[in-house]
Amino acid sequence: MTDAKDERRPAGELESSVMAVLWAGDAPLTPGQVQLSLGSDLARTTVTTILTRLHDKGVVGRRRQGRGYAYYPVQDAHGLTARRMHSELDRDTDRETVLARFVAQLSPDDERILRDLLESGER
Repeated sequence: MTDAKDERRPAGELESSVMAVLWAGDAPLTPGQVQLSLGSDLARTTVTTILTRLHDKGVVGRRRQGRGYAYYPVQDAHGLTARRMHSELDRDTDRETVLARFVAQLSPDDERILRDLLESGER
């Protein structure tokens, strides 16, 4: 029988939770403030590690605050999703095929939205 504390969380769940806290904040937050907002049993060092990894990925920025850092999101949730989509696209050498298959799997509503965006030149 495994203890609930020993079970691993799904990949990305902690990062998503931390990002939600940062997006809800009205100012940069320290790891301790993020930990308190999460209201979980996570150690401050775990939160610091997550924030450092997010910073290394370019998802959050940071500024000096005392002996440590306060962190802030550099993009909103929609921007982060778009960034992830670009990262996935960059992993394959045949962009045309990937994009063609992506478009082929769009719902009619999503296809209409994409066409409208492309025609309007919105970026």
